[in-house]
Amino acid sequence: MKQVTATGQTVKEAVESALAQLQIPEDRADISIIDEGKKGIFGIFGSRPAVVEVSIKMDPIEEAEKFLLDVCEKMGASITISVEKSGKQVKLKLSGEKIALLIGKRGQTLNSLQYLTQLVVNRFSNQYLNVILDAEDYRERRNETLIHLAEKLAQRVVQTGKEVALEPMPSYERKVIHTALMGNKRITTYSSGADPHRHIVIAPNK
Repeated sequence: MKQVTATGQTVKEAVESALAQLQIPEDRADISIIDEGKKGIFGIFGSRPAVVEVSIKMDPIEEAEKFLLDVCEKMGASITISVEKSGKQVKLKLSGEKIALLIGKRGQTLNSLQYLTQLVVNRFSNQYLNVILDAEDYRERRNETLIHLAEKLAQRVVQTGKEVALEPMPSYERKVIHTALMGNKRITTYSSGADPHRHIVIAPNK
């Protein structure tokens, strides 16, 4: 993080000096006043300059992109990133030749990258942001697979009268299952276990 300490006869002058050194507008700066200064007698005797410390305010999405580009390069996968932001949700879409490497088995690598990217974003953000990391529309395809699986297992539960436990999934995938089956009055769904082993159970509605 680039940071400078500047002085001036007033706090305003000190801030302006720091902004000039950093070559940034004030809305991109984090400003800390170290000393408000003192004019002194006749503006000379006993005077003390104002001192401020100014650093560049980091953009959380830019930091997330830098993180992903760096990690993916080290994994041997060159990528491009497109960003969609809606309210507190940030969707980062990855594309590239070796995208399967970043998705991993059942999306486990992508889920891990999403978790780490979420940490990076919220380290630099003033408000909590929800990050969704996608790669070549994998999330949409995965959601379709989960919905099909949920409906198939729900049918088995109705036929056998026995509950079925699914594999551990992240919270947003569990939500897809819950939502897909909420209209089925013959079964009920609930989550069981603790992360990272938390999973959904489909049970007959008695």
